[in-house]
Amino acid sequence: MIIGVPKEIKTEEYRVGIVPAGVRLLAASGHRVLIEKGAGEGAGISDREFKAAGAHLVSSAAEVYGEAELVMKVKEPLPPEYDLLRPGLIVYTYLHLAPAPELAAVLLEKEIIGIAYETIQLPDGSLPLLTPMSEIAGRMAVQVGAHYLEKTQGGRGVLLGGVPGVYRGQVTILGGGVVGINAAKIAVGMGAMVTILDIDQARLMALDDIFGSAITTLISNPDTIERSVRESHLVIGAVLVPGGRAPSLVSGEMIAQMKPGTVIVDVAVDQGGCCETCQPTTHDQPVFTVDNVIHYCVANMPGAVPRTATFALTNVTISYALKIANQGLETAVASDPTLAKGINIYRSHVTHETVARDLGYSYQPLEQILKG
Repeated sequence: MIIGVPKEIKTEEYRVGIVPAGVRLLAASGHRVLIEKGAGEGAGISDREFKAAGAHLVSSAAEVYGEAELVMKVKEPLPPEYDLLRPGLIVYTYLHLAPAPELAAVLLEKEIIGIAYETIQLPDGSLPLLTPMSEIAGRMAVQVGAHYLEKTQGGRGVLLGGVPGVYRGQVTILGGGVVGINAAKIAVGMGAMVTILDIDQARLMALDDIFGSAITTLISNPDTIERSVRESHLVIGAVLVPGGRAPSLVSGEMIAQMKPGTVIVDVAVDQGGCCETCQPTTHDQPVFTVDNVIHYCVANMPGAVPRTATFALTNVTISYALKIANQGLETAVASDPTLAKGINIYRSHVTHETVARDLGYSYQPLEQILKG
């Protein structure tokens, strides 16, 4: 199979879809790997390293898309890439289609096979290809929030860890999953007062076992959310519905009641965000203010630490890429239900039930399409 890796073009996105070790694995299995020149520079990976691993360097994204049967990326295709898509091409990347109806329509029109990292799901419900980026985003959320709490950044002027004789900063984390637990680790380590809200009592019990009295756990409902965000200095949105649009938990009315200079870091922005006032931002213009509350809503947070993020991501994506390349897509998904859950678009069909529901398309089970 021919696997292509283009350079990412999202604003200040420095990750790349593969590392030299991944190229070496694919090449050793007899596959041809095309890398757009300069694709790895942002992550500190040179063309020379890719070439030494067995990659074939090409001068443009058009060459990658024109020859590849499988395209490995980090972020979803953007408008300048739409004309490069062709029927039957497998695009293996983070798609986040639920809040992106235009992209979904393009993929369907182009009859793309879209495999979304974020919906490849193990039988226990975990999301192995989303987990490493969620770990990074959760840890980053606290350090980013602490930065924007500084008065020089427009924040309230609160040090999360406080000092002896002064109240510590209060951090509220909405969601106790991978993002939430990693945010809590950093916030607790800084010495902040941390509250985690979740709808799952068993999850809260597990978090209590991990953190003990270092955190407060609350069942998530409108009352506990309103009270917690009103009293907080930093609010982190860490809610996830696999494949689906994030629920809006923090209303505009709640925002208006928050302290001036409070910071919201909405990690759920790539699935639509869990704050009503959330709008996607980029690393070059990461924040905006509503009712004197600072909103950080960057949709590709791990792109700011591209070397760590690239290696963490390709640690988990390469095994499925190898399976697809070695077995062919249809055989691979037939033998692996975990991978099959990753297919959101199969040519002109939406094959992920949650994505179909949120976008208003009819749902077509993949197994029926492949049998037909």
